[in-house]
Amino acid sequence: MLLNSTKLFVLMLVGLMLIPVSSAFAEGYGKQKVVYHINYDNPKKQGGALRNVQNHINAVGKENLDLKIVLHGNGLSLLVRPEALKRLPKFKHANADNKMVSKIDNLKDQGVAFEVCANTVKGRKVDIYGDLHDVDEKKDIVPSGVAELAHLQAQGYSYIKP
Repeated sequence: MLLNSTKLFVLMLVGLMLIPVSSAFAEGYGKQKVVYHINYDNPKKQGGALRNVQNHINAVGKENLDLKIVLHGNGLSLLVRPEALKRLPKFKHANADNKMVSKIDNLKDQGVAFEVCANTVKGRKVDIYGDLHDVDEKKDIVPSGVAELAHLQAQGYSYIKP
């Protein structure tokens, strides 16, 4: 009986010691500033990138994360509505279907900023409010996607190209 009580006591101590360790893993990342770069139009790859972003938020916590997604060139197709594709011959894909829009909105609700390249908008004759899902000209458009990426990296953002 004494041996079983000792084993139980040791197991309980080990269990108690693991609780702070598991909490440390969740909080161990600290504050992060991150920019994800999307300039490709493959809907599966874009969906995978959004899953990466969600996994990142889950691991670090939205309160510990300043996360931006910069879209330029073909990457803007992530926000192009399917009905706009006929009007935009320079895009092969329009990926802002209901499923993708749900993912985008969920990420925005968690504080993720989607930054759109003004050069792409102008060069491809995109109507920000008619062709794109939930883009605000004043807060979501940046002058240049690549310049924005360089600027954010100079500001200490980690660069990720999923």
